Amino acid sequence: MDVKFLASVAPIVRDADAARSFYGDALGLTFEGEEGGYVFTHELEGTKHFGLWPLSQAASACFGTTEWPADIPIPQASIEFEVPDVTAAASELTRKGYQLIHEARTEPWSQITARLLSPEGLLVAVCSTPPLHDTRES
Repeated sequence: MDVKFLASVAPIVRDADAARSFYGDALGLTFEGEEGGYVFTHELEGTKHFGLWPLSQAASACFGTTEWPADIPIPQASIEFEVPDVTAAASELTRKGYQLIHEARTEPWSQITARLLSPEGLLVAVCSTPPLHDTRES
């Protein structure tokens, strides 16, 4: 697999107000965007994107429902790795014995993702996120 960069890190939060207070007030992070309760920044050095992802939105992105399935461990964070070919990366993970939550698909925000849970319970995506690409890469 050819990981190009860390596309995103997002704690998956159950209490959005407490998370905003911790990350914003206690740590001093600023968020320049918000979409339906999901706050984010593209200005935090070291990652292309950092956000606070409500569990209900993570469940919706993975399963099409706002409730996380009871038979699947609730993840604590999401981490996304940019790859040149999401379908090929997803196939490689499957061949290696990992079970995907969902195959490669295009999200409403135009990112292509395939997701699975890591052994330690992180929601991991292999993805393609064109808006995050450095124009010099084109």
